[in-house]
Amino acid sequence: MDTAFTSQHRGGSGSPLVLLHGFTGSWRMWELVLPELERHHDVLAPTLLGHAGGPPIEGEPDAEAMIDAIERAMDDAGFETAHVAGNSLGGYLALHLAARGRARSVVALAPAGGWALGDEPVRDGTLAFFAELYEQLQAIAPHAEAIASTPEGRRNATRAIVEDPGQIPPGLVAHIIRAAAGCHGAPALIQHAKDVGYDLDAEKVTCPVRVVWGTEDRLLAWPSSASRYLDEWLPHADWVELDGVGHCPQLEVPLETAQLIVGFTGGSAR
Repeated sequence: MDTAFTSQHRGGSGSPLVLLHGFTGSWRMWELVLPELERHHDVLAPTLLGHAGGPPIEGEPDAEAMIDAIERAMDDAGFETAHVAGNSLGGYLALHLAARGRARSVVALAPAGGWALGDEPVRDGTLAFFAELYEQLQAIAPHAEAIASTPEGRRNATRAIVEDPGQIPPGLVAHIIRAAAGCHGAPALIQHAKDVGYDLDAEKVTCPVRVVWGTEDRLLAWPSSASRYLDEWLPHADWVELDGVGHCPQLEVPLETAQLIVGFTGGSAR
């Protein structure tokens, strides 16, 4: 049984690529795409601040602190700049990393924070879902392996993030459950997001950006949850819709997702 949570994964060769997972996840949310990505890139996948295996939150639980932690991981890896791919919260942070000049390109998979101004009830409803889920998972996590051992259990456990869990091994499903329950910074991060909201200095994002969104995303519904990205922040980005796919395409259609990343980064060119 894999019960360990680690701070990061590093592997492969080629130009630098940083992978940023979503809220309550861990770097292992990228596990299914790593073999293909590491054929083309030197991959660094850190676990985010406040998450299971990641560094603890010691100050304000905001995006700036999370990006600071990612930059420290990049510095330690010797990455002055890198291609960056992120999912959900990780996609939002990837764009902020680009605004700091650390990204060569960004592939954002259903990035968080794109609700239209005035859509606070929808945003707060999403945050309330995570708060309730976090509480429920404290009781469920000890039974993660049993839940993940059946097709029905895997469907129920991943219903919010994928439409079809068929590609996700039972061990990874169990890890996802335990990681969400062990996201020690979740309450503070949720409260801060509710109090402060989301913003992006889009004019500072000067690198190429591709945004990928599943049409069946249950957490960040397409296209309403992409409103500010579409209309205000990233109207000129390369936009890709994945028909019938949910919130985490790297888990549901890993080969297609890896190809969308590598096809945008240019592969192993240094």
